[in-house]
Amino acid sequence: MTPAPVRPALIVFDLDGTLLDTHADLVESLNHTIAALGLEPVSYDDLTHLVGQGARVMIERACRLRGHPLESDAVPPLVERFVAHYAGNMPGHTEPYPGLVAAMDRLTSAGYRLAVCTNKMESLAYGLLDKLDLTGYFEAITGGDTFEYRKPDARHLIGTIDRAGGDIGRTVMIGDSINDIAVAKNAAVPSIAVPFGYSDVPVSSLDPDVIIMHYDELMPELVERLLREYPDKVAV
Repeated sequence: MTPAPVRPALIVFDLDGTLLDTHADLVESLNHTIAALGLEPVSYDDLTHLVGQGARVMIERACRLRGHPLESDAVPPLVERFVAHYAGNMPGHTEPYPGLVAAMDRLTSAGYRLAVCTNKMESLAYGLLDKLDLTGYFEAITGGDTFEYRKPDARHLIGTIDRAGGDIGRTVMIGDSINDIAVAKNAAVPSIAVPFGYSDVPVSSLDPDVIIMHYDELMPELVERLLREYPDKVAV
């Protein structure tokens, strides 16, 4: 009996701080939003403590940081203000991290599939990637509002894998912060961390399976090694 062919591996990327350097535009839109409340602007140094759970949580955290906790009914209009400003200025200063496009070309040429799993609103993720002519690389793009759950809930990553036509046993997650590494652990898939994103702690402390310093290191051989070794690691 002929063995079933091995399905192509799926590489799932986080968006902000992993695929794309979005910090300048996030800060600009966030400061535009909280200016409506007369609050002092935040800076890039604050960003690592604010991002990771989508626009609503980012706004709430920024307001608490400025000593202005929000009532729940005050949040929706601020989210609308943020989304309108952010979407209206895409792609702004945002750009792919060095070596990313070459890495994605390398992986897709070798038969790998790619997807995005982000806590950013799905419409903003699609819009931003489309403005940068990157949507064609991905079999699926899911956001924090795509499902009823979001990272680090394993179901967000599992749902992304399903939409991309992937196999959870042939999937690797790449991210820059705790939600990305945690969702990989929760879904029992190997993780690759990048240190140039928005984590408020060193990514080494999150215990990813591998850390790459540059996308030049993201090779098919690395992906296959992770997939080959990870079941043994889980069994231990």
